[in-house]
Amino acid sequence: MDATHTPRMKIAELAPEAYRHMLGLERFLSNSSLPFGIKELVKLRASQLNGCAYCVDMHSHDLKVAGESDERLYSVVAWREAPFFTAAERAALALTEEATRLGPDGVSEPVWAEAQRHFDEPTLAALVVAIATINAWNRFGVTLRMVAGSHRTAAVG
Repeated sequence: MDATHTPRMKIAELAPEAYRHMLGLERFLSNSSLPFGIKELVKLRASQLNGCAYCVDMHSHDLKVAGESDERLYSVVAWREAPFFTAAERAALALTEEATRLGPDGVSEPVWAEAQRHFDEPTLAALVVAIATINAWNRFGVTLRMVAGSHRTAAVG
């Protein structure tokens, strides 16, 4: 394994309390009204934008195990041009992109208004938490060079 495919550290062991709090956010999301498929599409798209191979691998596999079609998985990166996504999924993906990239004006009013059209306030709040949480996980993954696929091999081994 070359240096770019060797993890720098195991954050769960070195900062266990912080890691537990991140897992607490995941528990919140699992119990929220945000549909699993939208939550995972958001995680996949943010991870693509952030270049987190570990998270792209994890969330694409999680979606596949949950029954997601290959066409939709392959098209997340180009969701605007693909016919495979619902209006609610498109609203969530647009919000994900703007909240992940955070330009000088933050999230635009049209993108926010479209998300409000598709999600009630508790679900929209959970969507915002999902976007913020995956962006934090991506920072861990990229900074620490977490290896794509290692979560599956660790679970098996």
